[in-house]
Amino acid sequence: MVRRKIPNRGLKVADQIQRDLSELIPRELKDPRIGMVTIQAVEVTPDYAHAKVYFSVLVGDPQETEEALNQGAGFLRNALFKRLHIHTVPTLHFIYDRSIERAADMNALIAKAVASRGKDEDAT
Repeated sequence: MVRRKIPNRGLKVADQIQRDLSELIPRELKDPRIGMVTIQAVEVTPDYAHAKVYFSVLVGDPQETEEALNQGAGFLRNALFKRLHIHTVPTLHFIYDRSIERAADMNALIAKAVASRGKDEDAT
């Protein structure tokens, strides 16, 4: 008999928070410091007390956006409370996700290395 693994409830809650915040932030937060924000990931503590919300910004200053999102965290938590059907809605902590910047930097370094390698091979 094959037993199916029951998905981790914490992951389901984190996924739902990510989906809900993706809808709530552009619609409900009217702070001009918040540009085009994409929620990259959400990590919830096992006791659901805290959630780290990783985001990236297409338009706007990442530092100002982080400040604005953290200032609006209480409002967003209250909005999540109305949407989520769980006993404890975590306190939200917004963190700018630099992985896209790092990936672009790595791609640039790789392209530079490949270009210089091509020049070295042409010279021989």
